[in-house]
Amino acid sequence: MVAYIKELIAFRELLFTWTKRDFKVRYSQSILGAAWAIIQPLSLMIVFSVIFSTFLKVPTDGIPYPVFAYTALLPWTFFSNSLSFAIPSLVSNMNLVSKIFFPREILPLSAIFVCLIDFLISVSILVLLFVWYRTPIGWNALLVPFVLLIQIVLIYGISLLASAVNVFYRDVRFVIPLVLQVWMYLSPVIYPTSLVPEWLKPFYFINPMAVIIDTYRRLLLYQQMPDWPYLGLATVMSFALLFIAYRYFKTSEREFADLI
Repeated sequence: MVAYIKELIAFRELLFTWTKRDFKVRYSQSILGAAWAIIQPLSLMIVFSVIFSTFLKVPTDGIPYPVFAYTALLPWTFFSNSLSFAIPSLVSNMNLVSKIFFPREILPLSAIFVCLIDFLISVSILVLLFVWYRTPIGWNALLVPFVLLIQIVLIYGISLLASAVNVFYRDVRFVIPLVLQVWMYLSPVIYPTSLVPEWLKPFYFINPMAVIIDTYRRLLLYQQMPDWPYLGLATVMSFALLFIAYRYFKTSEREFADLI
């Protein structure tokens, strides 16, 4: 593992160059360009606000529903888009994988970094929502980068594992949209965790994304500290998954060129 990480660091310039290239290609010949990074979570926030604050009246503990929803949609959009682009990245770049030597894990990581740029662009709308609805922000928000790091580790672990499996079994690309759709409803994107029964929470928070989204809301909306036991569990699960996925990825890597 140490050798793999050293090799990845040695190819960091390729990683940054490929990320820059992917970002430009994604929005090339697009009228709105990088504004599309904002449109997706913003449009979902508008739809959710109309349905769940006007018709169904989902409780938000005093937070305006647009702010409540957008705070969760940002990390969720980052999560879902990253997996959607990172998992097929090996197969999508088959010419490079089969002809040129470089750490193959750069491809899914580059896709994640591009989605991270989209995420940072979309934060601007959240800032405007906080100003418009006069939502106060406490010092707890300083812990947000730590939560973002945990989320990136989780995404990278899933991406490495699924992208490697996708090389052997192309059914993975058809499973991704279904899994993400179900996963969203199993995470507190639309509703608060206060609606989850107490007896169910130990099972509910086995889902790392449920913990991560709840932590974002605690830090940004309610000026609360994270639920450390559950966040600790999510952190351990994310790093353990990354370790296992990385080893599996590197073990399978020697067969990629033949299969792709």
